[in-house]
Amino acid sequence: MKILVSAAKTGGHIFPAIAVGNELKHNGHDIVFIGSGAPIEVNALKKTSFCYHFISMEGFRGKNFFEKIKSLLLIPISIFKILKIIRNEKVDAMIGFGGFITVPVGIAFYISRKPIFIHEQNAVLGSANKLLGKFSKIIFSAFKLKETFKNTCITGNPIREEFRTEVPKEDYSEITKIYITGGSQGSEYINTNIPMAFEGLSKKILVKHQSGKGKDKDLKGFYKKFNIEAEVKEFYENPESLISWSDFVISRAGALSVSEVTSLSKGLLMIPLPSAIDNHQLYNAKHIEDLNMGLIHEEKDGLDALKKKISTIVNQKTYNTWKLHRNKNHLESASIIAGKVIEYLEQMK
Repeated sequence: MKILVSAAKTGGHIFPAIAVGNELKHNGHDIVFIGSGAPIEVNALKKTSFCYHFISMEGFRGKNFFEKIKSLLLIPISIFKILKIIRNEKVDAMIGFGGFITVPVGIAFYISRKPIFIHEQNAVLGSANKLLGKFSKIIFSAFKLKETFKNTCITGNPIREEFRTEVPKEDYSEITKIYITGGSQGSEYINTNIPMAFEGLSKKILVKHQSGKGKDKDLKGFYKKFNIEAEVKEFYENPESLISWSDFVISRAGALSVSEVTSLSKGLLMIPLPSAIDNHQLYNAKHIEDLNMGLIHEEKDGLDALKKKISTIVNQKTYNTWKLHRNKNHLESASIIAGKVIEYLEQMK
């Protein structure tokens, strides 16, 4: 069978999509991948043998009036292009991983009367998935969703192969090692506040901090000012090695990030992005807290609260408790999703 996989723009959508595509490919099925042509997609797909198409699409929510009009005008053009791809490639079904790009893809499959499957990475169903969920044969979800939907199957987040490896034995050192990241673009809040929050810690720490492009110089200055030993880089190519090195991670609460970290038996201090649509990062973080693998700090709580939480984690070695767990929900997610899609399509024959 030939299955179309759709994802775009962000690693949180693209990497799970590729993981499931690889699993389907491993099981003898051909994969057509539709994205937006963004560099992150092109680079990630270099390691695959998928047939890659891209369409011009922009997000809708959180955009200004004119950007929304542009997004809406692109939909019919994109639907026509996708209908042509479905026909020429003889595609049997699709699985979408959220984001606005999946809307025209899903509509084209609905018109073609071909099965639609979707996967939601977050604890809150996104707008595109909420729309396509009405027509989907199965809604796969990483976490228990805030709202209840029929045909939902909780599978975890499909994570990259490097995050499914054996967890190394821990070296319980007196020095606390912390990996900090605000994502590939960096986070102004994390870059500005974390060095200040480390000031006055009684125990020694080692820090590796991903600053985001063009933000490393200022951040190095912050750490030097507060006399903290820190390696600062714009971007780390192998985040799994940084997570394995660390005692715990400080990051936003994007679905893929928290899934990958906890899959490697490491906990997090999570600082949800307050502007995230539907506040989904906060709900992701609450799920990790419920697993006893992290703590939440909301930006509105202020610097003093952040200092107190970091001091508690480091001085009481709370991170050692987090290491006793491994979030296994995501380890077999890709194979579970691929298996259920194949099973459904086989039954249709």
